[in-house]
Amino acid sequence: MASNKLVKNISIFLFIGFVLSACTRIASSEIGLGLLPASDSFNTKDTILDVETETADRPDSLRVYGSDNNVVGNISNDPIFGTTTASMYFQLKPSYFPFALTGNKDSIIVDSAVLILSYKGFYGDSTKPVTFNLRRISASTPLLVDTSYASNYPEVYNIQTDATMANPYTLDFAHVGDSIKNKFELANNQIRIPLNKTFRDLFTKVFDTNTAYKTDTTLRQYFPGFALTTTASSNNNVLVVINLLDTNTKLGLYYTTNSSTTVGARDTVVDYFKFTTYDNAYANFIKRNRSGSEVAKHYGIAKDSLVYVQTSPGTMVKIKVPGLKNFANKIIHRAELIAEQVPTSNPSSFESKWIAPEYLFLGAYDSATKSIRNVPNDYQGTVNSAQFARFGGRVIYKTLLGFDNVATYNFNISRYMQGVVSRKDSIFDLRIMAPVNDSIKYVPPYPYNLSAGVDYISRAVANQAAIGRVRLGGGSHSKFRMRLHVYYSDL
Repeated sequence: MASNKLVKNISIFLFIGFVLSACTRIASSEIGLGLLPASDSFNTKDTILDVETETADRPDSLRVYGSDNNVVGNISNDPIFGTTTASMYFQLKPSYFPFALTGNKDSIIVDSAVLILSYKGFYGDSTKPVTFNLRRISASTPLLVDTSYASNYPEVYNIQTDATMANPYTLDFAHVGDSIKNKFELANNQIRIPLNKTFRDLFTKVFDTNTAYKTDTTLRQYFPGFALTTTASSNNNVLVVINLLDTNTKLGLYYTTNSSTTVGARDTVVDYFKFTTYDNAYANFIKRNRSGSEVAKHYGIAKDSLVYVQTSPGTMVKIKVPGLKNFANKIIHRAELIAEQVPTSNPSSFESKWIAPEYLFLGAYDSATKSIRNVPNDYQGTVNSAQFARFGGRVIYKTLLGFDNVATYNFNISRYMQGVVSRKDSIFDLRIMAPVNDSIKYVPPYPYNLSAGVDYISRAVANQAAIGRVRLGGGSHSKFRMRLHVYYSDL
């Protein structure tokens, strides 16, 4: 009996080893071994399922939050995706109220007042300098505290500006990283815009604890905030990235005043007003205009060979996979949606500046709620970083068909397809988009899919607002076609 039991155990062990060695393409956690008959073996096969693609506008009401990077600038010479105009509106405030400058007000001699901005990079053409314009937000259309402004609808809010606060400031990209070293700080990557005398005196000589500096509310009443734009004629093909929450961003008031300890002596002082996400109003408006561009000619064309994705506020791709409906019940080892950039035939140095989005998201369109939800079973949210990475969407640059640095995106929808072919789960149309801050309906994987919640895709795991666009091959493209590549085995 012991000998027979030993032989039986060895036979089982050898069979399991054979099954595992036969499936070397994919991890066991992705196979669904419970579908295998107890005494069957299998061979891995593959096939391509065609997809149908269409470009659509995505009016997503993007919100750029105070902790996110903001963009300011103009893009006027992108024939594929059209123009972009970005402007920033924000408030800075002292660390306490009522606020008072150091020393006796009458003894203050103002040296300068400087708006300092944390420079985080650029998108586009940095070979030419860009000119910044700084104005005051009008009291007739103030920014509202605790309001998240929809970035791609600036005309809805109609925020106006009035007085010019500084001479036009020219930023030379070659020197923005140079160190600033003085008595008060050692820093680099700063944009430093000196205020004109009117506003220099306003913050140091006019405002005091009895007026503007009494509370944060009175400060907003006296000074609604800063409005930052760029002059398109100086460089009409660049967006500058600025972070408000970074310690490099502040309003610096530099002055000398009488000393409280030594008669006749004077102290050199600096006071900083900074940005906080609490009780500070802000808005980053990003206006797209695609009229006359290449993408505008491809809206709504079913089964198109070219499709276009622009980072929010942007465009998206609608996808159908007709072959899923009649695909026989199989063991799905991997079902991978592949999207590839269609490069320009003769790429110029200018075209190469418009990089592809760092991350594309694949969602399922819920026709019942007319909203985008997660792809069933495969997309399991951003919390589990391993699952998030396994689902795909990060850009990978490859050499394809003689072209270098071709942006490609892969999405793993194996579990979704397994549910469709084995359990007859619902088939969804799909959507590819380039999110920044988005919330989607989230349904947990089977068998826990009877409840739904919300998943948040944030800037931390997605894209920088307004930066990135890519022209992809559609399902009918002759070379760079989008497709669903399926590895499977017969039952």
